Amino acid sequence: MNKLEVLAPAGDEERLAAALNYGADAVYLGRKQFGMRASPMNFEFEQLVRAVEEAHAKGVKVYLTCNTLPRNNEMPFFERFVREAVEAKVDALIVADIGLLMLIKKYAPDMEIHISTQTGIVNYVTARELYNMGAKRVVLARELCLDEIAEIRAKTSSDLDIECFVHGAMCVSFSGRCLLSQYLVGRDPNRGECAQPCRWSYHLVEEKRPNEYYPIFEDEKGTYILNAKDMCMIEYIDKLAEAGVYSLKIEGRAKSAYYVTVVTNAYRMAVDEYYRDPYNFKLPDWIRDEVYKVSHRQYCNGFFFGRPDNSQYYESSGYIRNYDVVAVVDDCRDGIVYCTQRNRFFSGDTVELLAPKSKPVEMKLDEIYDENGERVETANRAMMKFSFPSELTFPAGTVIRKAAEEKV
Repeated sequence: MNKLEVLAPAGDEERLAAALNYGADAVYLGRKQFGMRASPMNFEFEQLVRAVEEAHAKGVKVYLTCNTLPRNNEMPFFERFVREAVEAKVDALIVADIGLLMLIKKYAPDMEIHISTQTGIVNYVTARELYNMGAKRVVLARELCLDEIAEIRAKTSSDLDIECFVHGAMCVSFSGRCLLSQYLVGRDPNRGECAQPCRWSYHLVEEKRPNEYYPIFEDEKGTYILNAKDMCMIEYIDKLAEAGVYSLKIEGRAKSAYYVTVVTNAYRMAVDEYYRDPYNFKLPDWIRDEVYKVSHRQYCNGFFFGRPDNSQYYESSGYIRNYDVVAVVDDCRDGIVYCTQRNRFFSGDTVELLAPKSKPVEMKLDEIYDENGERVETANRAMMKFSFPSELTFPAGTVIRKAAEEKV
């Protein structure tokens, strides 16, 4: 039976903690340079060292991204980047550029190398050659179906790991190699600076008729013709395993810690369910429902079952958000759950508590108390300490959420 790895995103230390607590087998993260998420998050060297120590203490691997397409003026900084990765004891480097691949072999010959989806691997010949060049893993292009993945698996060394994105945002361009952002706002998507113009609305104007907007749009707001749905393969863990996929990669280094918590937990539970009976796998409804309790776009299955005819969403670029995080559990003792507030809620609200590797527990909070033990009717101060009585116990880090209020 094929072993499966749940690979979770870790955009910063908070998201890393979520991935570690909620069942990831491995995490991928980036630094300020050479990564495809050039946001204020990511990890400085000291943070990276600490992150690896924390992950390894839980038996979780850490993969460091260096998957941009760097320019000449960045090359002098790459040796230090690699040597610091070795010093921090990361488990692998994720790379897209062949030149960087060769430099990693030079500076760190024992470092495991993963080839990024940015490379656009769609056939077994390319996968073989990258393996011959020193790659331990290939992250296949998102545009492959399960049969193509299975053929790549069958025609490459069994020592080569196959990794695929199975959940999260999809790019309108091939394997993320897009120039829209560069052209429109001067932010290079191949250097981690994408402004996501594929999510914007568009109108068509004929060049000799300026300011005349032609009625080709879905509604008065224009068309979101470039806007892709999110990918979700949680119901098909068995099909991914049968195709020879080893690592199930969750997109989302720029997503919230709550997203990492819920989606990592869902895929952990789904994989564990698959292990229980791999030949008769059927995902329980409650696990499937979990991925709908994070902020998401409409879901589809990407290219896994062939050329998609429903992967674009034309109505808007907005997210669907059905639940809000209201608190996180700090401690649980003597029948009392101690928490820190994240969003306002009221005494009498019905909430769900999601603990690691567990089914969510629904509970009505009839009594809540502030940090002084005084009963209150609402928790309405940011990071407010509060508590409530419970016959059940919950570990620290348990997320408390409630259904979002419907907008009128």
